[in-house]
Amino acid sequence: MSKWFNTAGPCKADIHYMLPPLARLPNLERLITQQGYFVLHAPRQTGKTTAMLALAQQLTASGQYTAIMLSVEVGAPYPDDVNAAEQAILGEWQRAASFMLPLDLRPPQWQEAAPGSRIVTALSQWAQTSPRPLVVFIDEIDALQNQTLLAFLRQLRSGYPSRPQGFPQSLALIGVRDVRDYKVASGGSRRLNTASPFNIKVKSLTLRNFTQGEIQSLYEQHTAETGQILTPVVVQRVFELTQGQPWLVNALAKEIVEEIVPDPNHTISLEQVEQAKEILIQRQDTHIDSLASILREDRVRAVIEPMLAGQQLGAVPSDDVQFLIDLGLCRLNPQGGLMAANPIYQEVLPRVLSQTPQASLPQIAPSWLTADGTLDPEQLLHAFLRFWRQHGQPLLKSAPYHEIAPHLVLMAFLHRVVNGGGTLEREYAIGSDRMDLCLRYGEVTLGMELKVWREGRPDPIKAGLEQIDRYLAGLGLATGWLVIFDQRLGLPPIAERTTTESAETASGRSITVIRG
Repeated sequence: MSKWFNTAGPCKADIHYMLPPLARLPNLERLITQQGYFVLHAPRQTGKTTAMLALAQQLTASGQYTAIMLSVEVGAPYPDDVNAAEQAILGEWQRAASFMLPLDLRPPQWQEAAPGSRIVTALSQWAQTSPRPLVVFIDEIDALQNQTLLAFLRQLRSGYPSRPQGFPQSLALIGVRDVRDYKVASGGSRRLNTASPFNIKVKSLTLRNFTQGEIQSLYEQHTAETGQILTPVVVQRVFELTQGQPWLVNALAKEIVEEIVPDPNHTISLEQVEQAKEILIQRQDTHIDSLASILREDRVRAVIEPMLAGQQLGAVPSDDVQFLIDLGLCRLNPQGGLMAANPIYQEVLPRVLSQTPQASLPQIAPSWLTADGTLDPEQLLHAFLRFWRQHGQPLLKSAPYHEIAPHLVLMAFLHRVVNGGGTLEREYAIGSDRMDLCLRYGEVTLGMELKVWREGRPDPIKAGLEQIDRYLAGLGLATGWLVIFDQRLGLPPIAERTTTESAETASGRSITVIRG
């Protein structure tokens, strides 16, 4: 039977290319022996469910434990109806146990209990009747919210002292968030305290991304199965683009070998990796779309907006920064500062945020193309100036992030330019005070530096020219744009204040300065 790269749900060894599921997990058997309750958190689609399913099967097969992975996702529709949530969850647990466990290890029929005590009663009953110590891994804990989450966690806390005879010997809560964020989801304070029902854990653990060597091993399975070669250079590029994020690693390979190069007699090239990357970004599959959907949350916006603008974070709580790291949207730069988790997400974040301005754009004739379809940078400049003077002011209101509204409108315009014929790449980082854009269309490459002139700050042209000089040097270009968005108070309308001028960098590069 042929195997495939998996991008939906847990991996199955008989049909999916996969790495050993427990290889990236820390050794959990000591925690289980010590009757520990713990949290396993990692971004979505990183292999948590696959790994914990394998661990539960391994523990049960050892003959020492009754171990099972259970989900509480069916309780999600009832955030404030504890009764309905508990009934749905316990029904799902009975179904899962009947499928996963031998008859003598399955739970008895649940006893009747009052709402708010059904979970503790059921787990207590199961632990007492099981011929082996009970170990339970509870998946999708993030799905529960408000009173339902609070009631669920309080019941785990209540039963905890009775382990192992009267409650699971060991229990794990598995999801995207660490335990510190459960109180947010339960409608409570943004900070936990020691008297809360959330301090039942002895450890919070996470699941790391793939290493480059692990990507190589995964892709070699496809080569062994089909003969199609994904060279070390291809593997290296995939690692650079994904930073080992498992879903992206699989999604790129799946797009390449099933859609772009389905003939296994053809070796995969770097060009096809880049093509697959663009397809994933533009298509915004479920995984990428789910990441994008949280960008409008206040605590997410408080971090992402200054990061895109190149500003300092200021007084953003450290828990909010860690929350974005836990979600897999961001990572800490080894050289300091916060950055997008990988180059693909670096493209996804601003692209998603510019969708509303892009949908609001008027019809724009492609006057920037020559008769043979080549991009003319001079005509592109004139087209942008006309567009910005006429439509910039109203379009700024359509952008979801106020601080970077001009950036998002410009990017929306440029996406219209490259649609179907080029690419737009971005670079940005906390504290850099800029965003760099690289537009590629056929043989033409255009580098741009975006700066904002804020109230009480000096004219950013001097710093901007120094930064665009370095950026263009990295691209190997002699010319580029420096775009300065003036956001000071009391200015004339955009149509009146938008101007252009020529400038030269210290190294002699010719720069078109656009002020608007």
